[in-house]
Amino acid sequence: MDAARLIEATRHALAQCASLPEIIAEAWQAQALVEAVGTRLAVSGPPVVRAEAVALSEAGKRGCGSLQIPGQRTEDVRAARLSAVREPRCVLLQLGGLLGESGVALVGVAVAAEEEGLYWQCLEAIDAADESGDRVAGMLRRLALPERGGGEEE
Repeated sequence: MDAARLIEATRHALAQCASLPEIIAEAWQAQALVEAVGTRLAVSGPPVVRAEAVALSEAGKRGCGSLQIPGQRTEDVRAARLSAVREPRCVLLQLGGLLGESGVALVGVAVAAEEEGLYWQCLEAIDAADESGDRVAGMLRRLALPERGGGEEE
């Protein structure tokens, strides 16, 4: 499935969350998608963003690690269905939006957390979403610099 469709599905699922565990699970899905998109772009994306894409993938992996989802099964991971990143710039813009929404949702969870462990888990996940967002912004800047070879692959 194309990255843009997966991002849209994740944004929709995050918006529909009605409980703290659902929000945490969708924030985890967002970070798994960050990791998958980063990996895909590192291998077959525009050359100008490949190195930054490796860092994006690593940030997504750290983000997944900061959110503990008991019983998460491989077949439940939306990012596992990623088959293409057709328009890297558009996908990165959408991914940045998803990360912002995920971060805001996690702030809400942290504020409502009654357990200290959940609070700190959310803070780590917020930090990971912020780092991923910074990586996305850096990749978008690189794509916008035509003199450095930015732009879509032909």
